[in-house]
Amino acid sequence: MLILFNKPFGVLSQFSGSKEQLTLSKYIDQKSVYAAGRLDRDSEGLLLLTDNGRLKQEICHPSFKTEKTYHAQVEGKITGDALKKLTRGVNLKDGLTRPAKARQISEPSYLWPRFPPIRYRKNIPTSWIELRISEGKNRQVRRMTAAAGFPTLRLIRVSVGSWELKNLKPGFYTELDV
Repeated sequence: MLILFNKPFGVLSQFSGSKEQLTLSKYIDQKSVYAAGRLDRDSEGLLLLTDNGRLKQEICHPSFKTEKTYHAQVEGKITGDALKKLTRGVNLKDGLTRPAKARQISEPSYLWPRFPPIRYRKNIPTSWIELRISEGKNRQVRRMTAAAGFPTLRLIRVSVGSWELKNLKPGFYTELDV
């Protein structure tokens, strides 16, 4: 079984936590499934869960180079130089990232309200980019955009491999047989 879940902002990518923390158990009643990868608490979008250990390995292990696509709202008007830096790979504290596919996009039409909303600054514009990566370092997209000079304000994962978020609403999931 494979579950495609649209993880809302503020939810941990695990089933347990302290009483004040939102976890997957509030949304998913399936037993014996585990997250295949993670999305940090501040990120939204597609999270895959499965009861199939081999499938989880194929999704998560860096040797399989499963591509993940993110839509990121960044602070500032993104530049061509910043996009080039992202596509060459960014040197982070834990090493050089693999080259990414990066491009500027319009604000996505599928956007749902986020609670709380991102900080808004009247004099600082924002931009949207699409970033495709094939590894999964801790908070990688956020660290990459910051290193390129454009901190991430909102981050939504829209696909993992061939699985896509599509019209799945935040807090909902769909099950697939695999």
